[in-house]
Amino acid sequence: MAQPTLKFSLNHMVCPRWTPPQLIEVAAVMGVGAVELRNDVGANSILDLDTARAAGQRARELGIEVLSINALYPFNIWSAERAAQAEALAERVAAAGGRGLVLCPLVDANYSASAEEKRAGLEQALLELDAILSRHDLRGFVEPLGFPISSLRTKAEAVAAIEGLGLERRFGLVHDTFHHQGAGETAFFAGQTGLVHISGVEDPAIGFEAMLDPHRLLVGERDRLDNVSQLRRLLADGYDGYVSFEPFAETVHALEDPVAALKQSMAYVRAGLGH
Repeated sequence: MAQPTLKFSLNHMVCPRWTPPQLIEVAAVMGVGAVELRNDVGANSILDLDTARAAGQRARELGIEVLSINALYPFNIWSAERAAQAEALAERVAAAGGRGLVLCPLVDANYSASAEEKRAGLEQALLELDAILSRHDLRGFVEPLGFPISSLRTKAEAVAAIEGLGLERRFGLVHDTFHHQGAGETAFFAGQTGLVHISGVEDPAIGFEAMLDPHRLLVGERDRLDNVSQLRRLLADGYDGYVSFEPFAETVHALEDPVAALKQSMAYVRAGLGH
């Protein structure tokens, strides 16, 4: 059976200074088939229905798929406020013609819940979100965050909760190469994965458990996260979705020519995979 083809996407974090239409237009010019919009990139965030509709219209005009809005946080600490946030975000994803909503867990060193309490909170959130997302025919993309102080570090925990509730059709995983390495997780769940985020860390002085978002660059030859090997494994295991660039480093955001840098990173990844 042939291995799935590598398909790139642009998460808005590649260049937060672009407006949503500009992000979509760059994707089209680069021959990239999809984008991920965000609600945390300042003035260029998707914060209302009009902005979402305008982005969706531009995406349709150019044949670009909107994969998600990123993100509902902290999705696993449920409350009336979280329910309202989830509903509003789901409405925006639908208005943009998007596929789903990225769901990120609480990261807080002062959060002292037991493993049982964390599992119960996760299950409550999934059940509540199933009802909200189903009204808009959307999927939820659960993104475990590998930081030591994260309330949901591993994909294995997320899969156990999703499958335990029988919600596999509603929820998939985000495999983030940075968080996979940071959590020290070795299991891959290609069949349950709906999105892949890639970024690189190059600083040799930082241990994996000390890595933070500002360390996240585009993937290049000095990458310490083994992005190429992670992607090779996901594709070999049958993952056929998009691979989305998600760098958080200010040095990337400040690049004068982000398109050239993205093309260079894409070429490096393709060459490493033999694509």
